[in-house]
Amino acid sequence: MNEPDFDPQPLALDSGRGNAMTVDVEEYFHVSAFEDHIDPREWATMPSRVEASTDRILSLFEAAGVKATFFTLGWVAERQPALVRRIVDAGHELASHGQNHARAFQQEPAAFVADITRAKDVLEQAGGVAVRGYRAPSFSIDRRNLWAFDALAEAGYTYSSSVFPGHHTAYGMPDAPRFAFRHRPGGLLEIPITTADLGLRRLPCAGGGFFRLYPYALTRRLLERVTRAEGQAAIFYFHPWEIDPDQPRISGLALRTRVRQYLNLSRVESRLERLLRAFTWDRMDRIFPVDAPPETASA
Repeated sequence: MNEPDFDPQPLALDSGRGNAMTVDVEEYFHVSAFEDHIDPREWATMPSRVEASTDRILSLFEAAGVKATFFTLGWVAERQPALVRRIVDAGHELASHGQNHARAFQQEPAAFVADITRAKDVLEQAGGVAVRGYRAPSFSIDRRNLWAFDALAEAGYTYSSSVFPGHHTAYGMPDAPRFAFRHRPGGLLEIPITTADLGLRRLPCAGGGFFRLYPYALTRRLLERVTRAEGQAAIFYFHPWEIDPDQPRISGLALRTRVRQYLNLSRVESRLERLLRAFTWDRMDRIFPVDAPPETASA
């Protein structure tokens, strides 16, 4: 597959739409940091906890009156189709997290296309709705695999939320726009994960491990900087396993990995309840123009 040019086209968006709440639906043993510790052939033998945790999330959202986008693994949908249907029936957007939680930049183009195509088909069959959005595991679209944007468009996706516009030990594209863009004129809509610039520092503030690491007040302050001072829609994400402090612990992990994975799991649910009240949240496809043709989306 030819490598496309990177000529990002930022979108001019209405800043009054609200913010996007998202959930990456995967099991605790799918985490990328565990790939050297757990053979994927063992996944089916491990205790499943994703259904109970996702049902708790659905209850949290219902109580707060929030609709969200659930980026769901095809692997989960194949085994929990009723869960996928409950997500859809509750009024949330169903989107793709790929099939087997393989990082996009570790796949050859043909393998990536097979993964995203299978996931889309599995999810649409389980949910009975069209799947338009994709989020790469571990935000794994960057300068190494810009071809992935075209592959997603050809597979029938209309948007992606797969870029971290900053530095991270495992991923990142620091030269990418911080807010929604097309990687070239007419290209796929990419909606990067939210960051806040403080002086010369760019801080992640979109959730995940940083939501557990930061004090809650700091997360709120950074999101307010993006939404109020900059007038941009924020994206927040988390995983079902992050509200499950009783999940089985994986042995043999390095200290840094253990801290990243298990820090403050017991605090996430209460923090989420506060966050859901503090901002206006909705589905990705209602916040961003995911269906607008590329040539008119920024008009």
